[in-house]
Amino acid sequence: MSNPIFLALDVPRLDDAVALAEKVKQHVGGIKLGLEFFNAHGAHGVHMISQLGMPIFLDLKLHDIPNTVAGAMQAIHVLEPAIVTIHASGGRAMMEDAKAAAGENTKVVAVTMLTSLDERDLKSMGVGGTPHDHVMRLADLAHTSGLDGVVCSGHEIKAVHDQWKDGFFVVPGLRPEGSNTGDQKRVVTPRQARDHGASVLVIGRPISRAEDPAQAARAIEATL
Repeated sequence: MSNPIFLALDVPRLDDAVALAEKVKQHVGGIKLGLEFFNAHGAHGVHMISQLGMPIFLDLKLHDIPNTVAGAMQAIHVLEPAIVTIHASGGRAMMEDAKAAAGENTKVVAVTMLTSLDERDLKSMGVGGTPHDHVMRLADLAHTSGLDGVVCSGHEIKAVHDQWKDGFFVVPGLRPEGSNTGDQKRVVTPRQARDHGASVLVIGRPISRAEDPAQAARAIEATL
């Protein structure tokens, strides 16, 4: 896609979300709607944002038994999302069933490791190895399960891209040079992620909480 920036639009009030999307739509390639937005506004909210004419990325991170995840994918088919996330840690059968149940024009991508986690977090959960090892294992599993791609941090994107040349890669947790990292632990700049193979750049607070969101989006777009 010509503009890989997807605005993470987790805004509590639907009117505010629509207004923000309107402000920045000339400078982003799509809109990411996550759990906060979907739980607050449901299908109606997705339809309202869809009317702005931009691709919709439903970041629902589905993770359950294969039959349940397949049913959830079928339920959101009517919303015609461009991208939907599931968790790679749900296993091969779950990923295969999710992809089989998705719409023909929907890319299904697997979350490998949340960008708010680091090696200490993995250890506390009983997962051995480094974040890089963990991401690469799950990316390989997603690939062999027939998914379109994965979600990974900018720290792993180059290695994942080298391993999976034609994959579709979503990179969240991005921060422009000099901005506050917030609760993200493994961050890079949008340009670094793009240069290393990212297909989609998910950017939230640096745009949504800026004094002038349109100018913030324009400035990030200019670095690409």
